[in-house]
Amino acid sequence: MIDYDNVLFNIDITSGMPHPGALLISEPFLKDEHFSHSVICLVEYAVGHSSMGIVLNRSTAYTLQGLIQGVKRREDIPVYCGGPMSCDRLYFMHTLGDLLPGSREFSPGLFIGGEFQAMLDYVNAGYPIDGCIRFFIGYSGWSREQLDEELRNRVWAVAEPGDISQLFVGEEDAYWHRHVRCMGHEFRGWLYHPKNPQYN
Repeated sequence: MIDYDNVLFNIDITSGMPHPGALLISEPFLKDEHFSHSVICLVEYAVGHSSMGIVLNRSTAYTLQGLIQGVKRREDIPVYCGGPMSCDRLYFMHTLGDLLPGSREFSPGLFIGGEFQAMLDYVNAGYPIDGCIRFFIGYSGWSREQLDEELRNRVWAVAEPGDISQLFVGEEDAYWHRHVRCMGHEFRGWLYHPKNPQYN
């Protein structure tokens, strides 16, 4: 007999270990407006220290053209909400490496930042955006030991990024569901909980 309560409501499931480049997948009952059904890429993490990450899948109404000058590309380039901190700053995460001098590799093949003009030249040259670079306003941060406490309380499941060429493809609920499915059958119950419970 299937234990439906355990399948549908269990969040006490062992997941991976956090590290820079790992993904934090929010548990399905998290109601925080910034983090409900969110997927965060950890940029900085060490046990007992402060941590920093970027929400990958929260769309906004902003475009890169609307936020900065000098973008000559015709199609709109979306800007995502990386988190509730420093929302007056633009961040970009990418897989471009040395194409953007000054960028920091925080995990194999994953980079953050770089020279602004080099980023602008890349964008204006018409090179690929999807799968290669994603832009964010704000970031997500945790004070000392705060993230460790949230992990103990199963607020987040930790997953590996998998194919990094897909990390900057997709958004919102579909993106969260995709990563939950990749975590295996133990997490399948998470998929049955809509972001808005009124949809049930």
